[in-house]
Amino acid sequence: MQKGAIWWGMIIGSTIGGFIPSLWGANLFSLSGVVLAAAGGFIGIWVGYINMY
Repeated sequence: MQKGAIWWGMIIGSTIGGFIPSLWGANLFSLSGVVLAAAGGFIGIWVGYINMY
């Protein structure tokens, strides 16, 4: 159950972060897409970890 919150946070965060560059016309696999997907995944992991406690 605890790992599930972290996994879901990572999946949702990286998905949202990866699609943000499409707002200004960048590709999903562009540098900004990859960087924002990683940042979104990290933030999602952090939020999932915070919600465990």
